[in-house]
Amino acid sequence: MPFAARVSQEIKKPHLQIRGESSLSGEIKVSGAKNSALVLMAAALLTDESLILNNVPELTDIDGMSAILQFMGVKLSRSQSSLQLNANQIQHVEPPYDLVHGLRASFFCIGPLLGRLGKAKIPLPGGCRIGARPVAEHIKGLKALGAVVSVEHGVVSASVPGLSRKLKGASVVLDCPSVGATETLIMASVLAHGTSTIENAAQEPEVQDLANLLNEMGAKVVGAGGPTITVEGVEKLYGCNYSVIPDRIEAATFLLAAAITRSIITVKPIVPEHLNAVLQKLRDCGCELRYENNSITIFPGDIKGVDITTQPFPGFPTDLQAPFMALLATAQGTSVVTEKIYENRMQHVAELERMGACIRLQGNTAVIEGVPQLSAAPIFGTDLRAAAAMVLAGLAAKGTSQLEGLKHLDRGYENFEKKLNLAGANILRHQN
Repeated sequence: MPFAARVSQEIKKPHLQIRGESSLSGEIKVSGAKNSALVLMAAALLTDESLILNNVPELTDIDGMSAILQFMGVKLSRSQSSLQLNANQIQHVEPPYDLVHGLRASFFCIGPLLGRLGKAKIPLPGGCRIGARPVAEHIKGLKALGAVVSVEHGVVSASVPGLSRKLKGASVVLDCPSVGATETLIMASVLAHGTSTIENAAQEPEVQDLANLLNEMGAKVVGAGGPTITVEGVEKLYGCNYSVIPDRIEAATFLLAAAITRSIITVKPIVPEHLNAVLQKLRDCGCELRYENNSITIFPGDIKGVDITTQPFPGFPTDLQAPFMALLATAQGTSVVTEKIYENRMQHVAELERMGACIRLQGNTAVIEGVPQLSAAPIFGTDLRAAAAMVLAGLAAKGTSQLEGLKHLDRGYENFEKKLNLAGANILRHQN
């Protein structure tokens, strides 16, 4: 194909046109947490009564989970940011591969289905290709609770033997504090006979949000937010009305947008305790943070390099490694960023280098020498958080950048460019 034709074809792909050297101001509103809303939607399978979830963001991942639940027989209706779900009549316990292959959160359905119906068949899930995210911990825990589990041809089949088809309380020690495994085992055990304990549990705010919802539904979950969670099984769960927590990753992404553009903005609503590690790194960089009620106003100073190592909560979150690296590419001095959660989460490095960043990659460690300014370039979002990082880089760069890979961005950020534009950015979306 001639070069001109190839260029023309490239331009027709959906992309964002990001004008650089932006200055932001005002207030940006944070949506509900994607990673929480998805698992709370799966929890609707645990009751035959209606569950109303408020503060649910409009995202393609939410649409994907909605389609999966509706295939199973869940009645679902949406009104603005509220979802009403009713799983009174579950018709299928095996969602098709074409619905689950792009959504890792689909695997959350296995715990509620086993807990309530005693059977489930879930194809192994997909999602962003950022590294191995095995379900071995989920399966080990479900087996400890009495399930018979097999994996064949990419499908996980699980059932509970016996007439009662009820799981039995057990003690599970996770090899690593997996958020997904912790949430799966909590949902599987809330209707089990007896008491379950989960040791080395994930402590993320999203785990706490799930436990709070389940307790509102009549469950008895104690210790969420700490390393040991105890679940006393109950006979039945009920419907309720519940609001999803603010998205801590989105909130921090907007704070980083202010920092990289050296702008003063206010971000709300936000729960500072959900972001302690990130907020401390922003202060270490030279940013002043002012708290008022449920908002944070950021005042960036001279941004200096810092070192970051991703860790399970309460450590620095892997989901903010890429956006923070975009900021560090513009900082004074040297920064070292080490990724310890996912082995393939440095794909954004090459894209930042296209914009003039000076980064030396050694395995899963990036050594970043800050440059005075990035330059606009054609760039690609290789996964959800990398796409957000490239938007931030584009806001700070000299010139106008074109970002492709919007399917990733739209999975996890609601009206991302619209919110930034309301704060002074200049981002245009071209669908074709």
